Amino acid sequence: MSAPINQFKQAIQGLTPEGKQAQIGLWLGLANSYTAELLAGAGFDWLLIDGEHAPNDLQTMLGQLQAVAPYPVTPIVRPAWPDAVRIKQILDIGAQTILAPMVESGEQAAEVVAATRYPPQGIRGVGSALARASAFNRTPQYLQTANEQMCVLIQIETPAGVAALDDILAVEGVDGVFIGPSDLSASMGHIGNPGHPEVQAVIEASIAKIVAAGKAPGILIADQTLAQKYIEQGALFVGVGTDTGLLVKASNELASKFKASVKAIKQEKGSVY
Repeated sequence: MSAPINQFKQAIQGLTPEGKQAQIGLWLGLANSYTAELLAGAGFDWLLIDGEHAPNDLQTMLGQLQAVAPYPVTPIVRPAWPDAVRIKQILDIGAQTILAPMVESGEQAAEVVAATRYPPQGIRGVGSALARASAFNRTPQYLQTANEQMCVLIQIETPAGVAALDDILAVEGVDGVFIGPSDLSASMGHIGNPGHPEVQAVIEASIAKIVAAGKAPGILIADQTLAQKYIEQGALFVGVGTDTGLLVKASNELASKFKASVKAIKQEKGSVY
């Protein structure tokens, strides 16, 4: 028995009968396994468990991975920082796809890839007897087959990351590059305005470069018009909202129908969340 097939990786690499198709996802920021399970049945291709900005730790990540496991949706985990220790623990609890934040060099990207691979291809520590990932060593060929099912998504979100994009794309084992519009716009001097023309120009040029390199571009954007535009430009994994954003918007809209003092939230054009 081999490691589970990473369906998300197959899809963004075009290894499914349908070929390459955009994978549509939702960000999970509530750090709650019950809401994660609720959203796992909504029909998204992937759900991202956020350890960078949401109040997640290893235990809450584990609970959410267990909650979504019965559903046909791929969990992606974003660690607080893409170091080998955090990545090792996240892989052992069952994640096969990692989104590494704040990468600004090809060297950093190579370190992330190495952290997801067992030796001799990488530096991932062997602790499969304690790991949910291997069904606690009940998957006989896990150690021999795990590497090929790991999916590494690198996040660029600063001008330095954009400048290093060619080097990042050249790293073997990088499956996709995610463009972080919030931090990118802030670092470009347009904080809170990812829809600014200068930011949009960088995003579109980056998507084109990632596509040309044969890798998968990704982005998070709640603006449905922009999301569709990025898909048409070749984006292959697109986050179209967050659980927190959905709850805030829907709750305010409902309250505003009965209370004049409550204002419904209007989504700004270019909104990430």
